[in-house]
Amino acid sequence: MVSLNYPEPDFRTREEGGRRQIFDGQRRSWVALTPEEWVRQNIVRWLTVTLGYPSALIALERELTLGELRKRFDILVFDREHRPWMMVECKGPEITLGEPVLKQILTYNISIPVTYLVVTNGNECHVAERRQGELRWHDEMPIFPA
Repeated sequence: MVSLNYPEPDFRTREEGGRRQIFDGQRRSWVALTPEEWVRQNIVRWLTVTLGYPSALIALERELTLGELRKRFDILVFDREHRPWMMVECKGPEITLGEPVLKQILTYNISIPVTYLVVTNGNECHVAERRQGELRWHDEMPIFPA
C-alpha cells in the first residue's frame, strides 16, 4: 500500500443552492463537494504538488466507451508523448477498496490501456503496474516519466 501524504490544503469552497462546492483547478469549474470529489481533489494535488506530475497532462472525469456502455474515469495521467500512462479510480473514504473496485478499473483499462492502475479512497492507495499481462503491486507511486 502506498502512503498518502497530502500537501496542506488550499481549496476554494462555497455554498451554492444549499450544497457545498469546491473549485476544481483542472476543470476550471465549481463541482459538488462529495466525499469522492474530496478524494479526487486531494489526489490530484498530491500528484502535482508533492510528486511533480505535470497538471497539463492530467485529465479528470472524462467519458470512455465500453462497448455500448458509457462510463467516466476519475483521473487519467498522460506521459510526455500524450499517451495514457496511469489511471486512478477514486472512491469516497467510506468505500472499501476490494475486488469490485479493482474490477472496475480493470474494465476501464480495456478501453484505455495504461501502464499503472491506482485505486484509492483517500485513506488507502494501491498501485499496480501492468507488465506482460500481469499486475505487479508497488509500495510507492511511480516517478513521472522523463
